[in-house]
Amino acid sequence: METVLKSPRDEQHPQQAEDFHRNLGQNSKLSAGIKKDIEKLYEAVPQLVNLFKIKEKIGEGTFSSVYLATAQLQTGCEEKVALKHLIPTSHPLRIAAELQCLTVAGGQDNVMGVKYCFRKNDHVVIAMPYLEHESFLDILNSLSFEEVREYMFNLFKALRRIHHFGIVHRDVKPSNFLYNRQLKKYALVDFGLAQGTPDTKIELLKTAYSEDQLGSCLQNNPTVALGSGVSVSVTAPKQMALSTSKAADRRSSSLSRVQMKQGRGGKEDSVHHAVQRSVFGERNFNVYSSTYQENASTKLIKQSKMIDVSSRKLVTKKKIISTKTVSNGAARKAASGCPLNLPCDCYATDRVCSVCLSRRQQVAPRAGTPGFRAPEVLTKCPTQTTAIDMWSAGIIFLSLLSGRYPFFKASDDLTALAQIMTVRGSRETIQAARTFGKSVVCTQVVPTQNLRNLCEKLRGTNSSCKGSQGEVPSRSETNAALPVAEDKPCSPETLGKQIQHLQSFQEGDGALEMKATDIKGWDHIPDEAYDLLDKLLDLNPATRITAKEALQHPFFKDTRL
Repeated sequence: METVLKSPRDEQHPQQAEDFHRNLGQNSKLSAGIKKDIEKLYEAVPQLVNLFKIKEKIGEGTFSSVYLATAQLQTGCEEKVALKHLIPTSHPLRIAAELQCLTVAGGQDNVMGVKYCFRKNDHVVIAMPYLEHESFLDILNSLSFEEVREYMFNLFKALRRIHHFGIVHRDVKPSNFLYNRQLKKYALVDFGLAQGTPDTKIELLKTAYSEDQLGSCLQNNPTVALGSGVSVSVTAPKQMALSTSKAADRRSSSLSRVQMKQGRGGKEDSVHHAVQRSVFGERNFNVYSSTYQENASTKLIKQSKMIDVSSRKLVTKKKIISTKTVSNGAARKAASGCPLNLPCDCYATDRVCSVCLSRRQQVAPRAGTPGFRAPEVLTKCPTQTTAIDMWSAGIIFLSLLSGRYPFFKASDDLTALAQIMTVRGSRETIQAARTFGKSVVCTQVVPTQNLRNLCEKLRGTNSSCKGSQGEVPSRSETNAALPVAEDKPCSPETLGKQIQHLQSFQEGDGALEMKATDIKGWDHIPDEAYDLLDKLLDLNPATRITAKEALQHPFFKDTRL
């Protein structure tokens, strides 16, 4: 027997009810669950009934759901729109800031705009132009090199636009940069995690910046063992000059109230919130943590001495927190009376001593998607700029050139940093971290990789990586040996082995074979492409290339602005 959905408005608003049921009945392929969701949306925001015919749900996440709908124009034509329904527990400031980003910066240069916005009580629906698009993973290995050039050029146009307004997107990735291959149209979407620079032109982001809201976190595992005698740790060279403990307590209690009100659930590693965010038809999991960031005027005291890894006495004067997460606040409070100069005896162990518990935790924004976070985000640098978006663009470019997506996938920030080291080098990472006040310790030197050789071998365009018969391993075989293609979060020991596998693979163990029909210009990649990639993956955010500079790079010399 067919289930008939009945709206409680049927008796009160017969005309709207008739339109409502007619809209639902036009698509009999919808599941009962989706029909129920559409009915609830019409009930929550009744203005939508006479304006839009909701066709289907194309995205669903913790903070929003996205629907494909059509609007009847006065000319008699129908126009497709994307309706983004924000859940009622979304923070009002975050909703308003996202809307302002869309209205001020959107609508041109490949940045998604907004057509309408509807609100009924605590329900908000944003209507945006709908861009039919392909899945990045589906087209990755069929794109020609010229298509990749155009893709990156248009991504930089979008980033130049939002950076001009002082917007840090914080979640640049393929599923947030929609691409219609046939029409050659692009759209940067989802400003739900956006933050403002100190001079941002988005007024509501100024408020969010000054109040240090919605975009910082704590993480209590700055040391990770990678196996095979390799370990990495990140610390602040000295204690940060912070405000009084009373002010910090007020921020902490205020945060607790915000978290209780918003009801964000789910934990990752006991201190992180795992959030599923909707991105126009593709599901992705973002780790979003909502603790307050310290004031932007906070300064780091420069380190006066180099750290001798072999000397525990020097290391113990620094702020070290073991990999074991401390969830009991009472233990920290009990240890708060310990002098900060007491020696620490828990370094590189699986426990947290009372001395470390007494020290103030590092605080910095880290909102974004794992695999796309910049080194300064992974090391909790308190000052983060638009350069983090450029790093993410570099990771996208790396995936396009290598044919691997996702390129990096780690279970925690320090494992992610270690994976970056396998490509960019450990010494270079340590040196770059010093420039923004962080100390990275790695017990083994990992050399930097030649980006051209790496990408060509992964894509299979380097003839030297083939065997005597011209045969190469299958994708599944090479995936098993590469940390960049790991489907599941790997243990530190496994990662240590993967580092060795990646190095041996790059020495000629194998690569993917490309069909002749799929080469499409991949056999002659100009040096400018890898020079741009190198500048995008600059470990130092202060010298990383900007979007404006990237558009003027020789790689795009024949591309029109």
